[in-house]
Amino acid sequence: MAKTFTIDGSNIHDIPSFYEEINRVFMPEEDWKLGESLDALSDMLYGGYGEIEGNQEVHLIWKDFEKNRTDLGGELTRNYYRSKLKYPSAFNARFIKQKLAELEKGTGRTYFEIIQEIIREHKNIKLITPDS
Repeated sequence: MAKTFTIDGSNIHDIPSFYEEINRVFMPEEDWKLGESLDALSDMLYGGYGEIEGNQEVHLIWKDFEKNRTDLGGELTRNYYRSKLKYPSAFNARFIKQKLAELEKGTGRTYFEIIQEIIREHKNIKLITPDS
């Protein structure tokens, strides 16, 4: 039997609030919280800590999905990459500039689309978007 989780998209308006919601849903009993990292999000979805146990079947209901598509869309993603360019010793500036150029051409993925891709990579997770 699938375990069901619900993301309340009305709580999400930027990257920090996205992770706050993820922690509320998936990490309520943990004494630590998931940081703002797409890699950490993917790792958590594999299970083993938080509310997902291993490869169990998961139904992930995401309310206000379309609102969050806009909230975590192009403008936010550009700002996300631009903020990383302020720390060239910590991040691959060439890679980030390439991602910015792809966004400007309309071929790049937004932060929201990257999240969707991460969820799709986890075959045990079925994403349900009641408002789309």
